[in-house]
Amino acid sequence: MPLNLPMLLTLMRVLAIPFVVLAFYWPTPWAGPIAASLFLLAAITDWFDGWLARRWNQTSAFGAFLDPVADKLIVATSLVILLSQDASIMLSVLVAVIIGREITVSALREWMAEIGARASVAVSWVGKVKTSFQMTAIVLMLWGMPLGPIPVYELGYGLLFVAAGLTLWSMAMYLRAAWPVLSEHSDQKA
Repeated sequence: MPLNLPMLLTLMRVLAIPFVVLAFYWPTPWAGPIAASLFLLAAITDWFDGWLARRWNQTSAFGAFLDPVADKLIVATSLVILLSQDASIMLSVLVAVIIGREITVSALREWMAEIGARASVAVSWVGKVKTSFQMTAIVLMLWGMPLGPIPVYELGYGLLFVAAGLTLWSMAMYLRAAWPVLSEHSDQKA
């Protein structure tokens, strides 16, 4: 596997995870903004690495595997650390919905690929919009501190509700797209 710039950016996103966690818990008033900035840089590389790989024709099977894994790891980790600071029932439900969807859709894609029907559950526009809301919400919630009169955390929390709604919608779309194949193979057991 050649280590090109798109692959390096993806790997850097994985390596950023412990730094986001350490920054978040660092005992300084700027811990949230530092963690949010690191998360934001990682989120930007998510868009940039895929764009570069396609533009420079440097796509690879490993890159196609690692890119969504890196996204899910940094999102899930960030949601868990946010939950550690605000263990409310509502945030717990939002985090469970988002992480649960990621597990469900990943398993669905893996199974569909195994039976040669992966194209049925390709990434949809709703999934991309969901990711944008989710990343923005997490950045704002990690930042946590108000910017003048702007309640940054609360704004991010509100966007996380939107992201969770889009999460459920996109999961329903994936399941609906896969349903003909799922129901056709219902007699097979895992």
